Amino acid sequence: MNGTQIATLVGCAVLMFWAVGAYNRLMALRDGISKAFTPVDAQLQHRHALLLQWAEGLRELLDQAPALHDALLAACGQLQSSCDSLRAKPSARSAATSLRLAEETLSSTRARLQAELPARQERLSGLEIEVNSDQLAAADNTLAFARAQFNVAAQTYNDAIRQIPTRLVASVFGFQAAGTL
Repeated sequence: MNGTQIATLVGCAVLMFWAVGAYNRLMALRDGISKAFTPVDAQLQHRHALLLQWAEGLRELLDQAPALHDALLAACGQLQSSCDSLRAKPSARSAATSLRLAEETLSSTRARLQAELPARQERLSGLEIEVNSDQLAAADNTLAFARAQFNVAAQTYNDAIRQIPTRLVASVFGFQAAGTL
C-alpha cells in the first residue's frame, strides 16, 4: 500500500465513524423527544380527568346552555384523540400540530364557558366548581412546564437535523423535523 491508499482508507474510516456518530446523536435526540413527551402525556391525562369532573359539576349549572357543555366534552375528546396520535410517534410533526390545534380549541371552549359562569354566580355556591377550577389552573401550569420541556427537546433535535453536515445523514436515513406544542 502506498501513502495515497492509506490516506484514502483513513479518510473513509474517519468519515464512516463520523456518520455513525451523527446517526447515533440524531437517534438519541429523537429518543429525547419521546422521553420529553411522557410528562406531557401524563399531565394531559390528569387534566383530562379534572376537566371531566369540572364538566360534570357544571352540567346542572348549564342546563339552559347544553351546547357549551357539549362543546367542552367534544374538545376534550378531540384533544384525547390527538394525544393518542402523538403518543404513537412523539416526533411526528403532523401529530404535534394536531395536538396544538386541539389544545387551542379546548382553550377557547373553556374561555367561553368561563365567561358564562359569572352570569350564574348565585347558582355556583355550594358546588365544588371553585376547587376544581383551582386544580385545573395548577394542572394547566404543570402542563405548560412539561410542554416547554418537550418543545426544547424538539427544537434541539430540529436544530441538529438542519446543521450541515448532519443534514446529509438525516436525509439519507429519513430523519424528519419534529413538531412543537
